[in-house]
Amino acid sequence: MHTFRVTITRKAGLSDPEGAVTGKALVDLGFAEVSGVSFGRILTIDIDTADEAEARRRLESMCTKLLANPVMEDFEIEAVS
Repeated sequence: MHTFRVTITRKAGLSDPEGAVTGKALVDLGFAEVSGVSFGRILTIDIDTADEAEARRRLESMCTKLLANPVMEDFEIEAVS
């Protein structure tokens, strides 16, 4: 079995309304040093295959078909020890 961490973030240049609202709220709460907030998702996924390379290929397929919106989001896959 192989464990991977998938980090999904909004593509550069696209607006992040949730991040903007959260950033403004933090500044309003007195955290003036906050200059930006962006939201994303982190998933930990276990894949039961003998070959790590095959597990990674399957996970990339999962990301492009369901887990990430390829129009608006980028994803990064990292093997977890």
